[in-house]
Amino acid sequence: MSQEHSVSRRSRDPAVARWVARTLAADPPRAKSLLVTVWGDALAPHGGAVWLAALIRLLAPFGINDRLVRTSVFRLVRDGWLAASSHGRHSRYRLTRDGERRFDDAYRRIYHRPPEEWHGLWELVAAAGVPATRRAMLRDELAWTGFGELASGVFVRPHEPARPLPAIVAAPGIAGRVVVAQAGDLPGQPPLAAAAGRAWDLTVLAAEYRQFLHRFGAVIERFRAGEAHDPEQCFVVRTLLVHAYRRVLLRDPLLPAALLPLDWPGAAAHTLCRDFYRLTHRLAETHLAATLAGDGESLPPANAEFRARFGGL
Repeated sequence: MSQEHSVSRRSRDPAVARWVARTLAADPPRAKSLLVTVWGDALAPHGGAVWLAALIRLLAPFGINDRLVRTSVFRLVRDGWLAASSHGRHSRYRLTRDGERRFDDAYRRIYHRPPEEWHGLWELVAAAGVPATRRAMLRDELAWTGFGELASGVFVRPHEPARPLPAIVAAPGIAGRVVVAQAGDLPGQPPLAAAAGRAWDLTVLAAEYRQFLHRFGAVIERFRAGEAHDPEQCFVVRTLLVHAYRRVLLRDPLLPAALLPLDWPGAAAHTLCRDFYRLTHRLAETHLAATLAGDGESLPPANAEFRARFGGL
C-alpha cells in the first residue's frame, strides 16, 4: 500500500461516511443531473474535457454505475452540452461552446452573490400577444433569469443594469409580440414590491433552503474540526452540497434584500457553501487530479474564475 493511500485511509472520517450513505439513500441524485453538477463544479474550471473511464471513476462513490454514466453522457451529447471524440477504444468528452455558455450562466449564480444595492426600478415583460403554445416556454425561460409572473402574461424582476434580458425575447414567434419596459412605482398605485408574494413562491423556496441548511450544517462541522481529511470525502460531500444548493438556487429569483422576509435563509445557505469550499477545495482538487491520473492525464490548472469563487478561495 502506498504512503499516500495509507494516509487517505487513516484520515477517512467514519461519521462523514455514514452521513454520505444516509444522504444518498434518502435523496439519491439522478445520474444526468449529478453529472451536470460534477462537470460544472469540478471539470469545467480545468478545461471541461475528460476521458469516459475517469468520469466513471469520479461518479462511482455516489452509487452511479458505468451504464448510467454512459447513458447520461449520451443524453448530454444529444442535447448539445458535450461533444465526443474517439481514440481507439477510448472516448473523450468535452464541453461544446453552447455547453460552456450554459454552465457559465448557471454557475455564475452559484458562486457569486448578486449586487446588494437596488434602486427601485423594475423590468417588465408583457407577453399578451405571444401565442399560448409559446407562452409556457417564455415563462420558463424568464423564470430561469429571475422573472416572476405578476399577472397572466406579465412578468417582472428587479432591474440590474449589468443583467441582460434572456435571448428568448428575441426568438422567432416571440420577438415583436412582447413589450419590454423599465418602470418604478406609479403615483397613487400600490408599490410593486407588495406583489412579490404573488410573483414568486418565496414560502416554498425558504422551506427548501432551511432543509438544505439542516442537512449540510451538521456535516460541515466535521470538516471544521481539524486538518486531516480524506480527499475523496472532501470531493463527494462538496459535490453533494453544490448539487443540492444548485437545485434550490436556480429557482431563486435572487431578489434584493428589500423585497425579502427578514428571516430569509438564502444568505445563510450561500455562506455555508462558501465556508465549505474554503475548507475543502484543495483536498477535493487532490482527489480530482488523482482520479484523472488513472488515465495518465495530469489535471490542467484551474482557471481564474475558479479561484474567484465565493469571493476568493
